[in-house]
Amino acid sequence: MKNIKVVAFDADDTLWVNEPFFRVFEEDYFKLMSPYMEREELKEKLFHLVIKNLPMYGYGTRGLSLSMIEGANLFSEGKVKATEIAQILEFGKRMLNNPIELLDGVIDTLEYLKTKEYRLVVATKGDLLEQERKIEKSGLDKYFHHTEIVSEKKEAGYNKLLKHLDIEPDEFLMLGNSLKSDIVPVLNIGSHAYHIPFHSTWEHEMVDHKVEGEKFKELKNIREVMNYL
Repeated sequence: MKNIKVVAFDADDTLWVNEPFFRVFEEDYFKLMSPYMEREELKEKLFHLVIKNLPMYGYGTRGLSLSMIEGANLFSEGKVKATEIAQILEFGKRMLNNPIELLDGVIDTLEYLKTKEYRLVVATKGDLLEQERKIEKSGLDKYFHHTEIVSEKKEAGYNKLLKHLDIEPDEFLMLGNSLKSDIVPVLNIGSHAYHIPFHSTWEHEMVDHKVEGEKFKELKNIREVMNYL
């Protein structure tokens, strides 16, 4: 890939484990709220509430916690107890304090790419403070030339990143687990994108069409990046 100058990595579920922790958070919430509503109905209603609140709260633990508290009042018809609200807050704090579990092959891949002439960057979305904390706790910041944390990953944001890095679309490669956020918008601006699936993907990050293109690759794991760069 002689044209590539910058290799960008998504963070959550690309560099480290994230989604399973959110599912545990939700399951604890469903158990807590079980006196007020059945699990499947809770799950559906919470999902729609979280999506509705994304423009206001954004992604991440704090946004989910706020939606859960709002939902607790709605789903219980105002009967939720103060102690139950306090428990939701504790669930959120536990989530924020989870250790960082790097995915297999991440260190080897970054060490390999460090020997090449690529600039490595992190391009992730979510709560600024939460994502900064994760990157610091991961110990991976030493590998990266730049970190970009945005509220949404769309074409305009990627174009802005390329302008900041002073590169052309064909000189940029994005690696990530989300077709919706990491792959499709990157291909749409004429850049390269490699999809690295994770075993658990949030419903909101899925797409309903097959992704194809000469600048697209589907990898089995992050180590396969070394076969192409």
